[in-house]
Amino acid sequence: MGRGDLTNAEWDRLRSFLPRGGARGGRWSDHRRVINGVLYRVRTGVQWRDLPERFGPWETVYKRHRRWSADGTWQMLLSKVQAAEDAAGQIDWEVSVDSTAVRAHQHAAGARKAPPVAVSQKGSPADESGRSGASETGRPAGGGGQIGECLGRSRGGFTTKIHLAADGRCRPLALLLTPGHYGDGPQLQPVLEQVSVPRNGVGRPRSRPDHVLADKAYTSRENRRYLRRRGISHTIPERLDQRRHRRNRGSQGGRPTGFDRGRYKKRNTVERAINRLKGFRAVATRYEKRAYTYLGTVTIAALIIWLRT
Repeated sequence: MGRGDLTNAEWDRLRSFLPRGGARGGRWSDHRRVINGVLYRVRTGVQWRDLPERFGPWETVYKRHRRWSADGTWQMLLSKVQAAEDAAGQIDWEVSVDSTAVRAHQHAAGARKAPPVAVSQKGSPADESGRSGASETGRPAGGGGQIGECLGRSRGGFTTKIHLAADGRCRPLALLLTPGHYGDGPQLQPVLEQVSVPRNGVGRPRSRPDHVLADKAYTSRENRRYLRRRGISHTIPERLDQRRHRRNRGSQGGRPTGFDRGRYKKRNTVERAINRLKGFRAVATRYEKRAYTYLGTVTIAALIIWLRT
């Protein structure tokens, strides 16, 4: 076993959820070896062609990663691990929300503007878990152009922005990609809508945090109304201009927003989760042309964080 590879305990937690058959009735190459190859590339950021020979043909590793990014297999594995942690009472549902900009490499440019929609191989429908299993999937619908592939120009240059919600133990609960110049505030609702931890038994997935922590970028009235409507308590500081505007309106300005300084100090959990994600070099710099493939890279990094925390 090489440095960074799945341990026996980690492999035992994953293998029962993996697809069992190949696209044409054959068997998949050894899942553990291929996943270790993907982990090596995510951790080091090397080009796919430079993968060590012990992981097998680099084309096999790359195509498996691309396919599982497209059909949601990586996200499914992350959800299974989160469900097991929630059943054991190991998730701290005091959730923090923030974002980070990721510089895109020059190789991330040049994706085709009109990618085809996702298609499954004829006669290979998706299984009950929502992933394609034995089918050969195409790329997901959407994308194309810089905005469609979540690339934009910001102060940091050619960038992609990762929006995430992290639990109280610095582990990503939900991930969302946007172009680098998009603001943080409008993404609070989409990120929280991505929080969905399945139950091991009967019941709907848990999607509502106990408490939400966020910085001033998320302090809009719309966000606060959204959190109140869902019954989620929150700690978000008010910007000075908003405070001044409310005071100038007198009684029509409404009541001051509550703010717990002691509780707000716990918001560092999302910053530490971002640092953990960026410890993976293929996350810290985006090399993928397609947004769904890069999201798969970020998702497998989050999966490893959950397995090893």
